[in-house]
Amino acid sequence: MKKWIMQSLLVSLLLFGSSSVYAQTTTIVTDIFTVVYSEDYEQPLKLSYTVLCPNGDAKRGGISWFNNINIKTSDIKDYENNEWDRGHLAPAASFNCDRETIKKTFTYLNCALQHEGLNRGPWKELEAFERDLAKFFEVKVEIEVNFPDQPLRVPAGAALPKGFKKIISFDNKIYEFYFPNTDVAGQDWYNFLIAK
Repeated sequence: MKKWIMQSLLVSLLLFGSSSVYAQTTTIVTDIFTVVYSEDYEQPLKLSYTVLCPNGDAKRGGISWFNNINIKTSDIKDYENNEWDRGHLAPAASFNCDRETIKKTFTYLNCALQHEGLNRGPWKELEAFERDLAKFFEVKVEIEVNFPDQPLRVPAGAALPKGFKKIISFDNKIYEFYFPNTDVAGQDWYNFLIAK
């Protein structure tokens, strides 16, 4: 495990450069998603997944978020008493095949500080659309988490993303969306389409 983490760190240094904030970036491959994670920001930078269970019905009630021991992530304190949700990047509902699989989405590696108006509005609706597509096609999703050069931070220390780019691929089609990390409640997810 230690050797794997060191190899991931070396690859990340080569990809992002050692003088940037990404010097402490780690790439983690799980059985449901792959994430590039910034320990400095305590936030994911990039995450990809394939919708696994578009017809699943496992319940998420009572599942707690967990931290990974070897990686410095955000934690519950970063999301307390503010408008920032623990936004799943790989959505729990896309992995609700069974209780064990859905639990794997509740890692802070898969969690971004996401404005509640985005997370509970257009973002959630687009995730539902992905699952509808996955009933007919293999749906691959890639998310890039964008930050300003000097991001604001919540009092507990995690950096606030400025926006999220989501790329959805299915049936030889690619759709790109960009969501600002602001209160966009009530807006249609289709309004955030930037490329088809």
